[in-house]
Amino acid sequence: MEPFKVHILGCGSALPTLKHNATSQIVEVRDKLYMIDCGEGTQIALRRSRISFSRLSAVFLSHLHGDHCLGIVGMISTFGLLGRSTPLHIFAPPAFEPMLKSQIDMFCAGLEFEVIFHGVDTTRQAVIYEDKGVSVETIPLEHRVPCCGFLFREKPTLPHIRREMIDFYQIPVSQIRNIKNGADWTAEDGKIVPNSRLVKPSEPTRTYAFCSDTRYMPTLHEIVKNVNLLYHESTYANDQLKNAENTTTPQPSRPPWWLATPKSANCFWAITAPATKTSRFCSTRREKCFQRAI
Repeated sequence: MEPFKVHILGCGSALPTLKHNATSQIVEVRDKLYMIDCGEGTQIALRRSRISFSRLSAVFLSHLHGDHCLGIVGMISTFGLLGRSTPLHIFAPPAFEPMLKSQIDMFCAGLEFEVIFHGVDTTRQAVIYEDKGVSVETIPLEHRVPCCGFLFREKPTLPHIRREMIDFYQIPVSQIRNIKNGADWTAEDGKIVPNSRLVKPSEPTRTYAFCSDTRYMPTLHEIVKNVNLLYHESTYANDQLKNAENTTTPQPSRPPWWLATPKSANCFWAITAPATKTSRFCSTRREKCFQRAI
């Protein structure tokens, strides 16, 4: 099974601390990297995590608060210093485009790669990005400014060839691609061998949902239902401070693979995963990270 990982580069609040970087994540699907949010210090966290800068193909910004986007121009500047040549796609609320352009003109003159901006309608659920391996949908959220989460859906791969059947019917290598694409095989005696006897299903696809800053939304669960991995913010009011403190203590009733870290005195980030295959917690002096292979 090809890798599908989530790297948490930062999960802190708007107030900088020595323990948590500002919000940023890397979603790794089939050796391609996609970034969600880019707060200050993100490129340092990338270095610390030993994640290749050059494999990053797209950045998705959930909303225009500084702790989610102030690191983007510095990272673009670093890409220029490293000699990047492939385009970088940035998906964000439309209001970010003129700000991004003016900062690139000021600080990143002479870039040898193209920065392509895509305005995102945060009020509706829609596919905003697609390639051979993954599609990305918006998840409308409710915040003080236009805001959305992102739903990553892995695309199905071609089925696996049954080697013993290929050998039995002496099917030439040149026909394997056609069989993977659904073709039947006609044997020498004219008998039709159905495709279902020649292949076996590929691995099930995986999904990841990122829900950034949002108030309570009664219908949000309908969008993220049955995802393999969910990253969601939950905030307690001041009169629920005791409950907020308790979220850092494991409880038997919690879903499996739950991590909660305080963002401030009264709120926390939560990571849940109903389906698990491989998991690893990692920590450094400055940042508690959660790396997840779905």
